[in-house]
Amino acid sequence: MNPENDWREKMINQKNKAIEVKDLVKTFGEKRAVDKLSFTVEKGTIFGLLGHNGAGKSTTIDCLLGTQKYDSANVTLLGKDPRKERKKLFQYVGVQFQEAAFQNQLKVKEICEITHSLYEKPIDWVKTLDEFGLSAKINSFLATLSGGEKQKLCIILAIMGNPEIIFLDELTTGLDPKARREVWRYLLMLKEKGVTIFLTSHYMDEVETLCDQILVLKNGREVASGTVTDIVLESKKDTLEEAFLTLIGEEY
Repeated sequence: MNPENDWREKMINQKNKAIEVKDLVKTFGEKRAVDKLSFTVEKGTIFGLLGHNGAGKSTTIDCLLGTQKYDSANVTLLGKDPRKERKKLFQYVGVQFQEAAFQNQLKVKEICEITHSLYEKPIDWVKTLDEFGLSAKINSFLATLSGGEKQKLCIILAIMGNPEIIFLDELTTGLDPKARREVWRYLLMLKEKGVTIFLTSHYMDEVETLCDQILVLKNGREVASGTVTDIVLESKKDTLEEAFLTLIGEEY
């Protein structure tokens, strides 16, 4: 074994990692919302975090982004500690806005222009609105958008800064099947460009279509991780949905 080659290989592997989490623990009072969670997300892949409501998915994302203090962990995004370097990471990490955060008195054009101005190398938001089928809504007030239109706008705002990593929480909730597939197509295109996508979803067809790796949470703990195929095979079930329900304790 050549120590220099080992070091080089280690450095290359390090550069290929978009997200690294080791032994993440987060408690609320006496409850452990996240319990010694560890995983790695490779650059240019789509990673799915699955679990029932209250399993710890959103808390995990908040901890990764540095918006929620965790009890203990080693966490890095693009090699940086999100708690210490949140401002620096802001330019490289996109986060899906929650619909409740919208200022309904703003127009679509206005919220896009405001968000666009925050970034050093933003995308062409007018072109992206068109790709998402929202061009006709450019002068509409946010309050007048349908649930599906708001959800698509949330995704556009998340990618406004041309990020290297995007966090999407239940990204296609409220979209009809056609709109969901349009979003999938766009996310796969982003992946082709080398963007890393971290998502949560309740839709198993979405997970099967998009995710390279998944991790299933139950009460804040990992109960399974790997590819969709790995998890279905290991559970000895026929589908991911059956496997998921078994893993979280809701037998199919």
